[in-house]
Parts: sequence; C-alpha cells; structure tokens
Amino acid sequence: MSSDRKVLSFEEVSKHNKTKDCWLIISGKVYDVTPFMDDHPGGDEVLLSSTGKDATNDFEDVGHSDTARDMMDKYFIGEIDSSSVPATRTYVAPQQPAYNQDKTPEFIIKILQFLVPILILGLALVVRHYTKKD
Repeated sequence: MSSDRKVLSFEEVSKHNKTKDCWLIISGKVYDVTPFMDDHPGGDEVLLSSTGKDATNDFEDVGHSDTARDMMDKYFIGEIDSSSVPATRTYVAPQQPAYNQDKTPEFIIKILQFLVPILILGLALVVRHYTKKD
C-alpha cells in the first residue's frame, strides 16, 4: 500500500468511469482498477457498473477470496473524503390510499350472496301466502 494518504473527493472519483480509466470506492478507499479491467473474472462491465458510487456492497456481496482482497493493495491510490460522498437513499414506497373493504367489489358480492337467497325465500313465502286457498 502506498505510504502517502491522498484524500480524494467523491466528485473527482466518479469522473473515472470508463474502461480506460476506472476508479472504485470500496470501504472508504479508492482503487484505480484500470490495469485490472481485462483480467477481472466477472468482466469489465461488472467493474464499470460499480463506478460513481460506493462499491463496498457490490464487492462484499460477491464474496471475494482472500487472494482477491490482497490484490487490491496494488491498486490503492487514496482514501475517499467521506464528507463528499452523497448520503445513500433509502427506498420509500409510494403512498397508496388506505384500503377500504366496504367499497370493494368483493364486499358487494358477499352482501349479494347473502341477500339474494333471503329475498327469493321471502318472495316465495309472499307468493305462497297470497295464492293459498283457505
């Protein structure tokens, strides 16, 4: 690892997002992985997709070997200025209107399934009563 501790801004690091100029931020450290682009087992697209952001989660999710972690030392170029890294955004689900069971078609169907047989039974009793001969 290099002895000088160069501190780089997020804006500066995010400009290096091409195949011939690729820098990554992993665990607060900046790595120039340009020489490794052709040799990366996952291909250069994997590395390019991790530029312009903190790639720590991407790196850890893959489960890199100890050998891969040791290789990182030769690509280390500095540390990221943590105050320049934008805050990560958490997903906020869109607001939906509250579910009102009384206004759903299923509720109406349930009511009709109950009321229609009762109305038929009532109608049958009325017809029988008026057509019955004393």
